[in-house]
Amino acid sequence: MNRVLLPFPAQAALANALAERLGARVGRLEWRRFPDGESLIAVDEALQGADVAILASLHHPDEMAMALRFAAATTREFGACSVGLIAPYLAYMRQDKRFHPGEAISATLFARFLEESFDWLVTVDPHLHRNPDLPSLYRIPARRVAAAPAVADWIHGNVPNAVVIGPDSESGQWVSDIAHRAGVPYLVLDKVRRGDRDVEIGTPDMGALGGHTPLIVDDIVSSGRTMIETARHLIALGLPAPVCVAIHAVFAPGAYEQLIAAGAARVVSTDSIGHPSNAISIVPLLGHACADMFGGE
Repeated sequence: MNRVLLPFPAQAALANALAERLGARVGRLEWRRFPDGESLIAVDEALQGADVAILASLHHPDEMAMALRFAAATTREFGACSVGLIAPYLAYMRQDKRFHPGEAISATLFARFLEESFDWLVTVDPHLHRNPDLPSLYRIPARRVAAAPAVADWIHGNVPNAVVIGPDSESGQWVSDIAHRAGVPYLVLDKVRRGDRDVEIGTPDMGALGGHTPLIVDDIVSSGRTMIETARHLIALGLPAPVCVAIHAVFAPGAYEQLIAAGAARVVSTDSIGHPSNAISIVPLLGHACADMFGGE
C-alpha cells in the first residue's frame, strides 16, 4: 500500500492528523500565486505507483480551481495510479437549479469540472437541497461524511442542559440528528431571507426553551446574517446568550466579529476550514471515510 496525501498549504495541519489514520505519507504541494493571479503549482515527484489524495477545502473555489486542475494533472505526470480529492468543504452546491432565466446551474457544472481531474471525492456535510445525495450529482465515487457525531460529542461535553436550535427548515435534517445523538431537545425556527444580508427569524416556542442554554447550529456560516439575527432574536426574548456552532466556518470578512458582537457566548466550528473558532475535530470521521476510498480499497 503506497498512499500519499498532498495537502494545499492551508490544510497542512489537518493532513498531518489525517495521514496517521490513513497510513499515508504527507507529500509536498506548493501553491504560489503571481501578482497577476496566475497559479504555480509544485508537487512531490516521488509518486510513481502511488495512490494520491489531494486535500483542499474549497471555500475560495474560484481562486483554487486552476490550482486544483494543475495539481491533479501534475500528480498523474509523476506516475500516480489514482488521484482522489478530499474536500472537507465542497463549494458550488447552492445553485442546483435554474432559479432565473439564463442562469448557469453551477452545482452540476462544478461537479463535471472536478470529475475531469479526480477519481473519487470525500467531503463533509455538503449543502444538499434538491439533489438527495452526492452520487446523484457526481459520476465518480463520492462520499458524504456527516459531522453530527463529532458535534454531538462536543455539545455533550461542553454545553450542559443545551437545546439545539436550527435557524431554518433546511437545518432541520442535521439539527435533529445532532440533538438525538447528544440526548438533548431541539427546535427548528422559521427564516425569511430577503437578500444575502437581509434575514428575519420567526419567534420560537418559549416553552421549549425555558431553563435551557440555546445552542444554534448551522451548516455554513458565511455572511453570518442568519446566525446573527437568530442570536439577537433569542437574546431579545430574554434567553441566555447562545452558543453558536458552525459545521463550515466560511466567515466572510467581519462576519465572525459581528457574531460575537451580536451577543454569542461562544462561537465554535469544525476544522473543515481552518479558523480560530475551530474546536471540533472531524479527523476521525474523515479518516474512516477516506480509508474506504483511497486506492479503491
